[in-house]
Amino acid sequence: MEFSIKNGNPEKQRSDCAIVGVFEGNKLSDAAKELDKASDKAISTVLKNGDFEGKLNSCLVLHQLSGIEASRVMLVGLGKQDEFTEKQYRQAVRAAVKALPKGVAHASLFLAEIAIKKSNTHSKVAQLVEVVLDATYQVNAIKAKKADPVALTKVTIHVDKADNADAESAIKQGAAIAAGVTVAKDLGNLPPNICTPTYLGEQAKLMAKQYGFKVEVLERAEIEKLGMGSFLGVAQGSVEPPRLIVLQHLKGKKSQKPVVLVGKGITFDTGGISLKPGGDMDEMKYDMCGAASVLGTFKAIGEMDLAINVVAVIPTCENMPDAGAIKPGDILTSMAGLTIEVLNTDAEGRLILCDALTYAERFEPSAVVDIATLTGACVIALGHHPSAVFSNKDALAKELLEAGEAAHDRAWHMPLWEEFQSQLDSNFADMANIGGRAGGSITAACFLSRFAKKYDWAHLDIAGTAWKSGKEKGGTGRPVPLLSTFLIQRAG
Repeated sequence: MEFSIKNGNPEKQRSDCAIVGVFEGNKLSDAAKELDKASDKAISTVLKNGDFEGKLNSCLVLHQLSGIEASRVMLVGLGKQDEFTEKQYRQAVRAAVKALPKGVAHASLFLAEIAIKKSNTHSKVAQLVEVVLDATYQVNAIKAKKADPVALTKVTIHVDKADNADAESAIKQGAAIAAGVTVAKDLGNLPPNICTPTYLGEQAKLMAKQYGFKVEVLERAEIEKLGMGSFLGVAQGSVEPPRLIVLQHLKGKKSQKPVVLVGKGITFDTGGISLKPGGDMDEMKYDMCGAASVLGTFKAIGEMDLAINVVAVIPTCENMPDAGAIKPGDILTSMAGLTIEVLNTDAEGRLILCDALTYAERFEPSAVVDIATLTGACVIALGHHPSAVFSNKDALAKELLEAGEAAHDRAWHMPLWEEFQSQLDSNFADMANIGGRAGGSITAACFLSRFAKKYDWAHLDIAGTAWKSGKEKGGTGRPVPLLSTFLIQRAG
C-alpha cells in the first residue's frame, strides 16, 4: 500500500474516490464544503433529500459529480460533532475503507484535516494509516483458490501544508506499527503444523537479518544447560523440539538498560494430560500470540529504527499429552531453583514463562514485560475488550496503560496483592502451578511475580484480546500497538 501526503483544493485532486466527512445535522466538513461548492451543491441536495444523515459509520458513494476531478465522492458519517473523538474517527476511516467500491485503486482521504479535541495531525495520520492497513488485511488462508487481492493500492492523505513534516513522519510510524500487527496476525493465523517452535525460530532469524538484530535460537541441549526444568517439563510431551528465541535491538545508548519483552510461545495447547475439551480446541493454535506480538513489535521498531535498546525472550514449545508428558503431581525445578508442583498441566504458560523471566535477569533490564494468552479467567473477568495488566511497579503499569489509551489498544490494571499468594501454597514443593478457581488470572500473575523480583516487571494477559472467534475468526495483532507505543514513548 502506497501512502502519500497532499495539500490543495479537494475538487482538483484526481483519484478513484474522494472521501469526505459529514456530521449529523447536515454539517459538512471543510473538504465536503469545498466539494459541495464545486459541484453546484450536489452534496447539499443529497442531504436535503434525506438520502444521507451523517450517522456514524454510514457511507454513500456519489458518482461523476460535475466540477470534481475524482471519479467518485464518498460521504462518510461522523456522528454528532460534539461527540467526535479519535475513537469515532478511527471507526469512520474503517467504515469508509470497507465501503469502497471494488474498482477503487486510489483513494483520497480528507478526514485527517477534521479537528479532534486532544489530538494532532501526527496522531490522526498515523492512526489513519494503521486503520486502513488493518481494514484491508487478508488472512493468510491455505486454500487452492486464493482471495482476490485488495484493489486499493494507493492512499492520498490530505492535510494542511504546515503539517506536512508531521504527516510524513506519522505515515512511517503508522505503517511500521501496522506491519507489526500484520506479522502477529499472520503468525497466529497459521496452522500449528506449520507454525511450530522451529518455524518461529526461523522467522526470528529472517527478521534479524532484515533489520540487523542480534539473534540466538537455543535448542533443547542448550536450554537444558541453562537449567530450565520448568520450560522443558512442558516441552517433554511433544515430538516438536522446543526453542528459546532471543532477539536484541540495540539502537539506544550503550549505557541504556534494555526493555525486555517476554512472549509466551505455546504453538499448540492441548492442555497436556489435563486435556482440554474438544470443542474450539483448534483455537489453541493462538496460544503463541504472546510470542507473535513480541515478534510483531520487533518488526515495528525495526521499521522505525527506534533509538532504544530492546530484548525479546521467547520460550516456545507445544503442550501435548504424550506418554512422556508431565503429569498432575509431578514436581519441576525451575531455572531459579524453585520447585513447582504441577497440579494442572493446562496451566503450562506460566511454567515456560517463569524460566524466561529468570533468563531475563542477565540483561540487567530497565523493565520486563511478559505477554501471554495466559488464563481463561482473564476473559471471564474482563471480556474481550481490554488486556489485563499486572505489575510489581505501579509506574510501569501506568506507562503501559497510557500507551494502550494512546494506541487505542486498551488495557486494565488488575490487583497483584500479597493476600493472593497463599493460594499457591504446596505441601510438596515451593509452590503449586495453580491457585484454584477464585481469582485465577491474579494467582497466575502471582506465580510469575515470584520469578520477577529483581527488576520492574509487568504481565499482560491477552487471552481475551489476541484473537476473535466466530465468523471473523482470526488474530487481532494485539497488543502490538500498545507495546510499540510504549517503546516509542520510552525512546522519547
